Formats: sequence, structure tokens, C-alpha cells
Amino acid sequence: MRIVAVLSFIVCFVSISRAQGLLTVREAVETALENNFEIKLSQNDLRVAQENVTYGNAGMLPTVTGNFSQNNNLQNSTQTQASGEQRSLKNAKNNSMNYGVSIGWTIFDGLGMFSRYDILKENQKLGEVELKRTILNKVSEVISTYYTIVEQNNLLQAIDSSIIISKERLQTAENRFSIGKASRLEVLNVQVNLNEDESSRLRQADVVKNLKITLNSLMARDLSVEFDVERDLEYDDTLILDDLMQKAKQHNPDLQLISINRRMAELELKRVKAARYPTVRLNTGYNFAETESSLGFVSQSNSRGLNYGVTASVNIFDGFNQRRNERVAKIQIESADLLIEQQNLTINTAIATAFQTYQTNLSLARLEETNEDIARQNLNITLEKYKIGSISAVEFRDAQENFINAVSRFNTAKLQAKLSELQLKEIIGNIDLE
Repeated sequence: MRIVAVLSFIVCFVSISRAQGLLTVREAVETALENNFEIKLSQNDLRVAQENVTYGNAGMLPTVTGNFSQNNNLQNSTQTQASGEQRSLKNAKNNSMNYGVSIGWTIFDGLGMFSRYDILKENQKLGEVELKRTILNKVSEVISTYYTIVEQNNLLQAIDSSIIISKERLQTAENRFSIGKASRLEVLNVQVNLNEDESSRLRQADVVKNLKITLNSLMARDLSVEFDVERDLEYDDTLILDDLMQKAKQHNPDLQLISINRRMAELELKRVKAARYPTVRLNTGYNFAETESSLGFVSQSNSRGLNYGVTASVNIFDGFNQRRNERVAKIQIESADLLIEQQNLTINTAIATAFQTYQTNLSLARLEETNEDIARQNLNITLEKYKIGSISAVEFRDAQENFINAVSRFNTAKLQAKLSELQLKEIIGNIDLE
């Protein structure tokens, strides 16, 4: 059996034996959605916006107030009566106490309260879209990191294969040296190649370890948790530019945010215009009052009763501020329209650019897949020739390095194709894990 086939069997066996620690990309995303701090903070912001959507916050409901006041004073008082009699009292006590309940209800304010309620609902929609955008960013980051680990881990396994080959080369060189068919220099060169491969493995293992720490951080779990990743990296090569453009109009969170902001600008104009109309408010209450006076016609009095009424006010002149506020609100609507056009252009440009990169990366992935197959075949043939002594160790080393480089380029090409696909799906606002 050829050495590359044996290595493939070994790698598969190791993967199966370690499958109990396998972390799938779906599990990584689900863990991040559950634990990630930025997502939790965004969820709290949405909860605040939801709590604020009430009729009372919009000013539609009456307000009920309990009132209590008590005043006491001591005075030296002198009173002259109409008859001319004069009365004086030192430290005269005067006390008053009032308490009761008052109710006020604005029943008309130019419909401004309805505009305020609609603005609160739009703020809730903003929170929902902001949460969606945060989730999209985090999911994209998790998937990108995960598949980068897959790519780097595959490269690590390729280096492991190279080490096995280098060890077999070293054994072959030592055998040839022992029977006088190779020089000591050839053995030393092969030993240097093996050391170089083992050094590369240490560096590559460090890269994989750091990437796993990063992924654990994104999932907001213990950074030391060990896990394995899938070996295969699948990418979608069926994306169509026109479909992406259409989906972006429906799902892109940035476009949705701007559309909501435009709606809020329209509602703000309605709220500002409401100030042109009268404000009508109903008032009622039930009050208790007690007074005491040491000097006066009435030494003590009590009263209680219902009071009610209506107040109305209208803005007649406020220094042209009303007109200015309306003009500002209209300008804000115009700015929102411009932002929508600008964002549409920005998104279309981003999709077109990313799609071009996506197509290039697909072509590179197909090319590098062919190159890897050729390099694998070349390595098999070169190994057989090296065993029988028909080629030098230097020629075999070249074939070995070409194989590792081909594997590295193929894995990198697949990763770039996947990242390009992911970027497109993030832009349109619809990342799937299928």
C-alpha cells in the first residue's frame, strides 16, 4: 500500500477515535447565541425598548396624584378691629393642613400622543433590527473562526503526514548508508528535513491552539476547553448575483434600520405639527383642608369636597419656533431619503465586489484541488523511485514540499471561497448553516 494511502487511513482513524470531542459549526453557533455577551447586551436593549411601548409613556392615560401639605407658624400678632378695638397675642399659632387626590387627563393634544406611541413602536423595531445585526455579525465571526480552524487543522495534519514521510526517508537513508549505497551527508540532510518539519508542526499547532481560544471566547465559555472540528469544509458554489441583490433589499439590517429611521422622521413631523392645535386637559380631585388660628375671626375650620374643571391652551406665538421645528423635521425626512439611496448604492457595490471575489475564489479552489491531486500522485511516484534509489533525496524533498504546499494552497482556497460566501450572506442579512 502506498504511503499516502496509509497516512489517509491513519488520519481517518484518529479523527474517529476523537469524535467524542467534536464540535460542529452548528453547535458553535448555538453556544455563541446563548452565551455571547454582545448578543445578551443587545437583547437587553430590545427589552428596554419593549418595556417603553406603553400608552402611559405616550401620554394617553390620566395621571393620579396624592397631595399632602402642612404649614405651621408662630407669630406675634396685633389686630385692629373695625370698631377700633385692638387685639394682640404673642406666639400666636397658625396651622394649615391640606391633603387629597387629584386626577389630570390630556384628552387632546393635536394627536401628538398617537405620534409618540408610534415612535415608541418604531424604537422597538429598531431594537429588533439591531439585535438581528448583532447576531449576524457574531454568527459570521463564529463561522469564519471555525472554518479557519478547520483549514489550519487540515494543514497541521498535512504536516503530520510529512513528518511520517520524513521519518520513513530517514530510515531508508540510514539503511542505504549502512549498506554503503548512500553517504553520511545524505542521512544528515534528511535529518535536517525532519527537524524542519517538526519545527513547522510546533508553529502550526500554536496557530490552531490560539484559534481555538478565540472561538471559545466568542462562545463565552472556558478558554481552556479542548475540542475537535470537522475535517471537511463545504462551500456553496450556487450563489447568483441577481438573487443576492433582491434578498438584500428585503433582509439587509442596515437598510431596515434606515427605513425605520425615515418612518420615525415622518412621525416626528406629525408630533411637531401637533403643537399648532390646542391642548385640552380634564382636571378633577377630592381635597381635605384644616386650618387653625389663635387670633382671628375663625379659630378653626375644616373643608372637604370635589373639584373639577377643564383647561385648554393653544400656542399663539412662540418666536417662530414652531415653523422652524417643522422645517427641521422636513429636512430630516429628506436626509432619510438620501440615506436610503446612499445605503442601497453602498450595499449593491459591496455585493458586486464580494461576488466577484467569490467567483475568483471558487475558480482558485477548483484549480488548487486539481493541483493537490497532481502533487499527491507525484509524491507517490517520487517515493517509490526514492526507495529504489533512482532519484536523490533532494529531488524527493522537492516533491514532498510541493505536496505540502499544494495541500496548504487548496485548504486556503477552500477557506477563502467559504469566507466569500459567508460575506455575501452576511451582507444580504441571511446566514444559513446548511
